[in-house]
Amino acid sequence: MATNTPSSRFGRGFIVNITHLKVKFSLPAEQAWYGAQDYLTELKVPAQFKGTEVEQLTEMLRQKVVWHQAGGPVDKEMYTDVRRILNRLIVAIDRELGISDADIGQYHA
Repeated sequence: MATNTPSSRFGRGFIVNITHLKVKFSLPAEQAWYGAQDYLTELKVPAQFKGTEVEQLTEMLRQKVVWHQAGGPVDKEMYTDVRRILNRLIVAIDRELGISDADIGQYHA
């Protein structure tokens, strides 16, 4: 399926960009922040998630990442918050898609 939309540098979509962020925040805190904002540039919340926990968590994620100041005293705390939000977001997406018992798993917390 061909489109006239130019390709994206950092990913365009919803799951695509969340996946990129999840990989980014799998790195140690001191490496995770660099360029993380770029993955929010073309992150789009699908219409089916408007007004849901998914949209709320996406906005929380956006705020945490965009307002982060590299090298600040809250780096590690904010890093942990972002990881927690990403995990909650992934579970919320599954629940919205009908998987009532979605769980991130004990080895991915």
